[in-house]
Amino acid sequence: MYFAALLARTEDGWEASDTELDDVETLSDLADLAREASPDDDTVLVLIEQEDSWFGVVRIDGEEDPRIFVSDAAAAARSSYGEILLTDELLGRDPGDLDALDTLDLDGTEDGENEDAEDDEEEDAVSTVNGSAEAVPHGPVGDAGILDDLGVGEKELRALSSDAVTEIADALGASEVLETVR
Repeated sequence: MYFAALLARTEDGWEASDTELDDVETLSDLADLAREASPDDDTVLVLIEQEDSWFGVVRIDGEEDPRIFVSDAAAAARSSYGEILLTDELLGRDPGDLDALDTLDLDGTEDGENEDAEDDEEEDAVSTVNGSAEAVPHGPVGDAGILDDLGVGEKELRALSSDAVTEIADALGASEVLETVR
């Protein structure tokens, strides 16, 4: 099960909105969606969580490039929403290469519909790029300092697990507004 929400920082505090990611195909689409939530170019956080598997934070500050943190790249690579966040740059790949995520077999079993999917979590998510196998790393990728100035340090962010979105909202003082959209 997925949960995605936008938290926009305003003069009056945080405002939360539930968001549908069905029409979001790229990181640019996600950034545009976030920017629409804050007409004053304030900070907007997109929080995405797949229950007990992985979470991601995308931070948009005005027109700056999005900053991204993903708790477990290999788990996110098996998710249609996770693949939006796992850019070539985030994974340390040359953007000129074929996108390795395009070659993954995302057949719907990543949502837990197949019992064998749990066994796959023990293996690296591997795909073929220009004829060679390339692994998506297990563990966190991206900017772990993404929330430092908001009170969630790198060490705390890396330590979050099962209910990360709620814990992030608590640390930001936004748990009440997040609960209104949950």
